Amino acid sequence: MIRSSNAKSPRRETSPAELTRAALVRAALKLFGRQGFDGTSTREIAAEAQANIGSIAYHFGGKEGLRTAAADFIVETIQTVAGQALGNAQAPVPDSPEAARAQLFVALERMVGFVVASPQAGEIVQFVLRELSHPTAALDRIYDGVFEPTHRRLCQLWEQATGEPAESEATRLTVFTLIGQVIYFRIGREAVMRRMGWRDIGAAEAVKVVAATSDNLKAMLAARMGQRP
Repeated sequence: MIRSSNAKSPRRETSPAELTRAALVRAALKLFGRQGFDGTSTREIAAEAQANIGSIAYHFGGKEGLRTAAADFIVETIQTVAGQALGNAQAPVPDSPEAARAQLFVALERMVGFVVASPQAGEIVQFVLRELSHPTAALDRIYDGVFEPTHRRLCQLWEQATGEPAESEATRLTVFTLIGQVIYFRIGREAVMRRMGWRDIGAAEAVKVVAATSDNLKAMLAARMGQRP
């Protein structure tokens, strides 16, 4: 019997082992970011994941392997978010300054939506900040998989949008400031909420952050193009 080409293939169910592995990665991400690698025991991770402590060695070979898996999870997650706004590293840069500028604004909006408003981003940022303060091989994976290619892509967009060379020192620093203003709303979250009188930073607040950061981007682009903001 020949099946119709429109027939849907059966959806593969996630196995218990895969669920356990994912739960351990999420638990490690949370606890390593909150308490640090050395300050977190495998017993705590297993309890957070509601898993057998032996499953850490079974799935990851130990605590260090679990840190590597957490780093890979961050890379995969952020690559997905960045890819939606920027395309992959091999995708062609927009062929006009107008299109490049438009993509910069889209990228900024997506960054705010994820970094500022997504609950998952809090755990990711905490983990990365720990790695930045005490670099390990996990930071190398995050840098190579996320930081460098995303920053390079934004620099290429900046070049197309403004005519400034992508790899110039000025462009690279400018792109860091674009990213940094968004990151501040996550790492300074408590201070921002107190000063703004917000109880939380959710979708409604994120819209206001997008408006403010977009105004900054408009002013920066206008200054580069010899226009008044």
